[in-house]
Amino acid sequence: MSALTLADVYRARQRIEGRALVTPLVHSLSLSRIAGVPVHLKLETLQPTGSFKLRGATNALAQIAEQGCKRVVTASTGNHGRAVAHAARALGIEAAVCMSSLVPKNKVDAVAALGARVVIVGKSQDDAQVEAQRLVRQEGYAFVPPFDDERVIAGQATIGLEILEALPDAASIVVPLSGGGLFSGVAFAAKSIRADVKMIGVSMERGAAMHASLAAGKPVFVDELETLADSLGGGIGLDNRHTFAMTRDLIDDVVLLDEVSIARGIVHAYREERLVVEGAAAVGIAALLDGAIGAANGPIVIVVSGSNIDIATHRRLIGAA
Repeated sequence: MSALTLADVYRARQRIEGRALVTPLVHSLSLSRIAGVPVHLKLETLQPTGSFKLRGATNALAQIAEQGCKRVVTASTGNHGRAVAHAARALGIEAAVCMSSLVPKNKVDAVAALGARVVIVGKSQDDAQVEAQRLVRQEGYAFVPPFDDERVIAGQATIGLEILEALPDAASIVVPLSGGGLFSGVAFAAKSIRADVKMIGVSMERGAAMHASLAAGKPVFVDELETLADSLGGGIGLDNRHTFAMTRDLIDDVVLLDEVSIARGIVHAYREERLVVEGAAAVGIAALLDGAIGAANGPIVIVVSGSNIDIATHRRLIGAA
């Protein structure tokens, strides 16, 4: 289990202040009607890089910069790489981002536009991870994990603080579930403040590595498949040190969605909430639309994690609905 403390989360909040936004928690009339209880959306889509990842990356890189390191590398499905590139540029650090060929071009281009060295390798997040570790060994980069790192987790956990400060009576918090950095961070902060908060993780049916690992009782390898929720792809690492145990101990329910449901969530977000969201960010909305969240005895909060969807894909989905 991680040695993370709530004090670490509060220190992370101080570290990222002015570099990442305190995002709004907005009431959704349409989803509240469906759920029968108030539903609020935590809009991480409004971060400067378009996703929550800026929080964890900024917290980690700020600490790395304090140690005098000037070169960092990461492996990413897109959003973490963009966040690392953004934070590195702000701190005057050189960044390299390793991504697989499955990462959408819009996300690759966004990383490159921030001045990072982009390395495309293999067909999975695991392949990108191997290349990142090679750069650590052979070229002297410091590695910034995309999720399995206490500095990254503490950064993401600041979302949990903001949710309960804005809505102290939240009954359930719905969080996209991938490698577990976002989920374990939000759940750790929320349950440290209110142990009775129900934490629900949502992922896709196609290649949900954390769900498969939880079912197996240990981290397992899962083939990475193409999905609308591309940011949720990739393994959790067979040598996972933090997020598997934290997710296992903090999660109350897991929901898996098919591609049709994820598309429905994207369309609903656009038509009813006036939000452009990527597939990974739509899974909480989609789960509620599917009736998969279950009855709640109070307000529901859905973390809307990012807006970085390929625009052509978004147009196609909206036009087909």
